[in-house]
Amino acid sequence: MERARTRVGAAVFLMLILGRLGNALEVPLDPNILEGLPQPPTITQQSPKDYIIDPRENIVIHCEAKGKPHPSFSWTRNGTHFDIDHDPKVTMRPHSGTLVVDISGEKAETYEGIYQCTARNEHGAAVSNNIVIRQSRSPLWSKERNEPIRVQEGVSLVLQCRPPAGLPPPIIFWMDFNFQRLPQSSRVFQALNGDLYFSNVLKKDSRNDYICYARFPHTQTIQQKQPITLSVLNLDAINETVAALFNETDFFSDGSAEERKPTFLIPSGSSSSKMVLRGQVLELECITEGLPTPEVSWSKLSGEFPDNRTSILHFQKLLRIVNVSEADAGEYHCTAHNRLASVLHTIRVTVKAAPYWISTPRNLVLAPREKGLLICRASGTPKPTITWAMNGIPIENSPEDPNRKVEGDTIIFEEVQTGSSAVYQCNASNEYGYLLSNAFINVLSETPRVLTPANMVYQVIRNNHAFLDCSSFGSPIPKITWFKDSQSSTLEGDPYLLHENGTLEIYVAQALNSGQYTCVARNTLGIAENHVYLEVKEPTRILKQPEYKVSQRNRNVVFECKVKHDPTLIPTMTWLKDNGELPDDERFLVDSDSLTITDVTENDAGTYTCIMNTTLDQDSASAELTVVEATPTPAVIYEQPDPPTDLELTDLKPKSVQLTWIPGDEHNSPIHKFVIQYTDSLHQHGHWHNLTDVPGSKTTAFLKLSPYVHYTFRVLALNAVGLSNPSKPSHMYKTNPAAPDENPSGVEGFGTEHDNLMILWKPMSGLQANGPGLQYKVMWRQKDVDKDWTSVTVANVSKFMVSGMPTFTPYEVKVQAINDYGIGPEPAVVTGHSGEDLPLQAPDSVQVLVLNSTLAEVHWEPVPPKTVRGLLKGYKVYYWRERSLHKHNPHHVKQQVLTFSGNKSHGMLPGLQPYSLYLFNVRVYNSKGEGPASSTLQFETPEGVPGRPSFLRITNSNLDSLTLEWGPPNDHNGHLTGYTLKYQPAVPSRQVDIATQGWFIGLMCAIALLILILLIICFIKRNKGGKYPVKEKEDAHTDPEFQPMKEDDCTFGEYSDTEDHKPLKGSRTPSYRTVHRDNSDDSLVDYGGDGGDGQFNEDGSFIGQYSGNSSTRETAVGHEHSEAPSPVNTTAMNSFV
Repeated sequence: MERARTRVGAAVFLMLILGRLGNALEVPLDPNILEGLPQPPTITQQSPKDYIIDPRENIVIHCEAKGKPHPSFSWTRNGTHFDIDHDPKVTMRPHSGTLVVDISGEKAETYEGIYQCTARNEHGAAVSNNIVIRQSRSPLWSKERNEPIRVQEGVSLVLQCRPPAGLPPPIIFWMDFNFQRLPQSSRVFQALNGDLYFSNVLKKDSRNDYICYARFPHTQTIQQKQPITLSVLNLDAINETVAALFNETDFFSDGSAEERKPTFLIPSGSSSSKMVLRGQVLELECITEGLPTPEVSWSKLSGEFPDNRTSILHFQKLLRIVNVSEADAGEYHCTAHNRLASVLHTIRVTVKAAPYWISTPRNLVLAPREKGLLICRASGTPKPTITWAMNGIPIENSPEDPNRKVEGDTIIFEEVQTGSSAVYQCNASNEYGYLLSNAFINVLSETPRVLTPANMVYQVIRNNHAFLDCSSFGSPIPKITWFKDSQSSTLEGDPYLLHENGTLEIYVAQALNSGQYTCVARNTLGIAENHVYLEVKEPTRILKQPEYKVSQRNRNVVFECKVKHDPTLIPTMTWLKDNGELPDDERFLVDSDSLTITDVTENDAGTYTCIMNTTLDQDSASAELTVVEATPTPAVIYEQPDPPTDLELTDLKPKSVQLTWIPGDEHNSPIHKFVIQYTDSLHQHGHWHNLTDVPGSKTTAFLKLSPYVHYTFRVLALNAVGLSNPSKPSHMYKTNPAAPDENPSGVEGFGTEHDNLMILWKPMSGLQANGPGLQYKVMWRQKDVDKDWTSVTVANVSKFMVSGMPTFTPYEVKVQAINDYGIGPEPAVVTGHSGEDLPLQAPDSVQVLVLNSTLAEVHWEPVPPKTVRGLLKGYKVYYWRERSLHKHNPHHVKQQVLTFSGNKSHGMLPGLQPYSLYLFNVRVYNSKGEGPASSTLQFETPEGVPGRPSFLRITNSNLDSLTLEWGPPNDHNGHLTGYTLKYQPAVPSRQVDIATQGWFIGLMCAIALLILILLIICFIKRNKGGKYPVKEKEDAHTDPEFQPMKEDDCTFGEYSDTEDHKPLKGSRTPSYRTVHRDNSDDSLVDYGGDGGDGQFNEDGSFIGQYSGNSSTRETAVGHEHSEAPSPVNTTAMNSFV
């Protein structure tokens, strides 16, 4: 308990000190001031912690420092004093602590060890890191004789390299006698240890020049292993060898290698582990053997691979993640598969961290009796240990100081005294490394000095901000106050604002703010003051702007530009043409308030701008000049403009640049605008994006840029015809990385299970990241309960799952972007809920009110919100008709559900069956599902109107009576008390369906028969004739194409005489469809109807050839027979329908 009280007191004290520390004194850079100020030493340059030297060159160990007075230097080696004066090979550079070791005639390894530099003056001592000096080594390969290797085709193989250990380790590669790298593939590849692996060997792998080379980067030397000879034998060759030795004809029955499922060679087994340090490179290797060659794939159990930091190399066998963070820990799966099997290896990756800074201690300049803090905060895995030293001596061994108190990573100073200046060292270390930082406490007593030059005159335009500087120095920190003119009251409050650095700001300067201002700097040791002056000027304004002009050639044009400005400011009028200088032409005459152009030409067309500048402000206005011909001109051809040329980048700034260009030919159509595009070769090389556009009258654009982008620009011109081709790209402009200036969008939080919270967001693009190392800081806290945020930093993914959350609890969620250069802005807070679960409680106080025979109203008491355990969607009423109250009706148990959305407490049940027993219950439901049902209640509906009789039919129908029979209704809907019979005399309808009457059918048949007889008669008359010679027949007949049938009597024109109406000799009246022949075989019948069979007559003549196209006639006759009823019949029937 006592310790707890001490911690609370320390925390309160820290808060008080932190408030004071915000005003810690900063030493100005003015050399005149620095020259007279004492200062403890500060290390400014030192060699790296791990320093590998080249044994062929002198050893230079850097140590530079500054301080007042200039510090002296000393060294330790392996923890003991290193006496430089006793070693003639070692010298120290003048005014420096840098050591130079001459190793000529000496072995460099003699000077290996751990060195540390100390810079000391009368105000303290600063120390460097421990610098470990090691000599680079590139030892020779041990002599060995490699026996030839003979293996069976299809087996796996490892060719070992085993290079000599070097410092730093060598780079391994395999080549042949011709110094060509050996080809590698998914079957043959080099592992990280340098060995060459074969998943399975093939006959083509046989060669005698497998040579492993080792390159030692520090000395740039290459060494080689003795060549390895490999002979791959297939089974046919082995059979021949065995047959020769053992007189066997076929020792192996099959000539092909046996297939094998995949097996892991590196790492072996089904699981392994890997530890990697934060910020380093994680390399996971997965080497397998098998036949056919296995294919390898990677996955991570608990998430996705981080974008932009992950690469899969060496034919999918190496997974590499650079700049590892804690979010990269987890289980990684390597899967190898061929057509025989698939095997899985799990690699458990843990991420440790050498110490890294959270907050480095900062130098403090304090006045006597002031308070201050030195804070040294570092993180790591495991958590680093913080130790303090003063002037290079552990603080526990340093002289005690009652005004100094060490609290873990913080040193608290209370009422420091003159002479207590010192340099403190903070060491943060764990098993993976250490950090060392120096910070001094400099106790000074200095009277105030005002550093701003005296009698400075500040000029500002009316209605703008005014800033009056009062830079000061002193210890204790001086307090600044301001006075105006001869007033005795300090300037505080509106319209004045006093900044911490002493600057006085006037929000909106007015003429009455002009005058003399006095700044006074005061501390306990003295007072200093300075006078400055403020002049508020009137703004510059153009009163009459130039106007748009249309002029014919060879005329004069005058643009006016009348300006008003402050009389104490010297104005300068400048005219521009198309944002450039006016042409060097005597036709352009510039006056104090106008521009005159004489003898206008087409080249003078463009935009003219007048700019009035003063030393404080400017104003401008533009007008366009269009030049036309005085006489009609030929037709003009309009085309799209030529692309702009000569792109140039100027005014290069971190986040902006100015782009200029020269427009191409407009082709008689003025350019409306220029479109500026860019491509980012760092993130999306080759993809052009629109950045902005400017009016066609401009040839310069001020472009705002994003950090960490490699910009290349191009410009397109647009006129009424269309866009020009793109210009040639500009030079590349690379913007520096920066902290993100936005956070991911689309942030939402919801639960997928009852005890989790899924946080989703839309990942940011590389362009939005503003720099490398994009990560997300995911933060959440329970709404209206937690004050502090719980956070985790994840890789560049799009979601994070939080487990172990209470069910359906509101949480505030936010996601902040982080990269290697800082954090993004404060993110927006989004409210989400953890996962839902099924409701716990059923509705209470369930009641029902029957309104009529088909409608009932159900009431219930809503459940408490906490028991819903999710978003209340509404209530569901389950009801079903148990049975009819009529004894003859069967049971009905078809369940129905009515849903009432929202927090309702009642609902209607429509469409009920009268005179029935219903059962029902009520349930609440949320997005997860339904809660338990309430107690099942029942209600009865009253009697209703019965249904219609099940049937009605007439029996025993007589002339004066009939019998009716009907069945009871299917739905009684109550007790039946009787039936009501309604009837009325039937009125005969005058609309009789004639088509169903017998007499009509008979009439239609008679008409059809008559029409058929007429058609037969017509057909016979067309083909009438008697016995006559063939020659007469030929004379009587002409080409049928010129003998059309007359439409009125169905006869051919050549038989239109009176004999045509007489029956032909030897012919008969034909019957229906078929015309029968009598004893005379050469009648005209043979030429007409059925004569198409080509029969001969008595005299041997072929009568059929004179009957026309027999096939056509057969088709016509057949068609007449198939049409029933005839067209006449059809017309008659349609008229009655």
